Amino acid sequence: FVAWAKLIRLLSASRLSAYHGPIIYTNYGSLENTILYDSEETLYNTWFSELDDIVAILTANSSFGGMKAFDASYGGDVPSWIKFANSMRLRLAMRISKVAPALAKTQGEKAIVAPGGLITSAADDFKIKLYAGFFPPARISFGWGDTRMSATMESVLVGYEDGRIGKYFDPATDNTLYPDHPTYPYKGIRNGALLGAKDDRLSFSNISSDFNPTTSDGMRRCFMSAETHFLLAEAALRGWTGAGSAQAHYEQGVKNSFSEWGAAGAATYLEDDTKLPMDYNDPKAEGDINDFVSRWEVTVKWDEAADNEVKLDKIMTQKWIAAYMNTIEIWVDHRRTGYPKLPYNYKNDSNADWGVIAKDSEGKTIDFLRRLPFVNAERNNNAAGVADATTKLGGPDEIGTRLWWDTGGPNF
Repeated sequence: FVAWAKLIRLLSASRLSAYHGPIIYTNYGSLENTILYDSEETLYNTWFSELDDIVAILTANSSFGGMKAFDASYGGDVPSWIKFANSMRLRLAMRISKVAPALAKTQGEKAIVAPGGLITSAADDFKIKLYAGFFPPARISFGWGDTRMSATMESVLVGYEDGRIGKYFDPATDNTLYPDHPTYPYKGIRNGALLGAKDDRLSFSNISSDFNPTTSDGMRRCFMSAETHFLLAEAALRGWTGAGSAQAHYEQGVKNSFSEWGAAGAATYLEDDTKLPMDYNDPKAEGDINDFVSRWEVTVKWDEAADNEVKLDKIMTQKWIAAYMNTIEIWVDHRRTGYPKLPYNYKNDSNADWGVIAKDSEGKTIDFLRRLPFVNAERNNNAAGVADATTKLGGPDEIGTRLWWDTGGPNF
């Protein structure tokens, strides 16, 4: 039971660190006035060591039935938790593949050959029960009317004629919004758009009504088999032993995602080597306000003759699509690889208060949010700890500072 609880803590901490970088982990629970944060390098080494212990204990107690009454994810099945722990090792290894390639390869290969296996099929998927709690995207969309489909999703899913679009979003309620693709009745809003009034775009596509009501007793996706296959596809590109075929895992990742959402047409989709994401036009804005020209250059079909950058772009594009409703990890991937080639936010109000996201000479945004600053409660109550954490961050406590694994260097 303690090993299981440590695994959940490790999952949670790894997500928190993906936002901020250094976090309080090994010193968590300290009663000192100043509590020091761990550097990211320390965190990853600690997590790999903890996974060793966790997997060893779970493996030695694989028939333990004491969690069945309260384990809504796996019904108390310890071997399933072992698969999750091994998959977490693979995820964390890939995160650091550019900044610490030797350690990443060692840990990634360890995960690949782990006796307990990985999350590779729907039966292995890790989901968290909501217990009638509110599902944030549904509350924001249906309860408050404060979000709609992104223009990026429109560009990609309509451009690729992706069968998952109707599982992710509802059609727009105004049929004049999409004259450029009338057979795909969806419309999104550009990230960072310049908006006049909220009501102007309420008729744009909402998230799927399947996510309504705003409270649910259902399951929230946390680690799905498609992610594992995309991780293995990238591992193959990086030459990690035992990873298998990059193409096979790429295609299986797409198939598993289509199956997960009950979408048809995966086989035909994977054979398409012509369609590309579309340029975007905001019908509610004048001129080229909020519009963008797509930066995507990759089609869906795998090309074994392409170089590794093109292959990685394809993998990350499909991993991004599949990560719908479970977005933290794909933000990690986008920061560390530069893929997929998302459109930049239109309106960039970043300033010296929290850091500046770069613009070109014409004032157009040319970068993305890299992290979230340390929280104000810590600034007020653990100022010395935050100051120390900032030195470990390697840059100012701002939104444009790259995290440890976000090197900005080449992918290969």
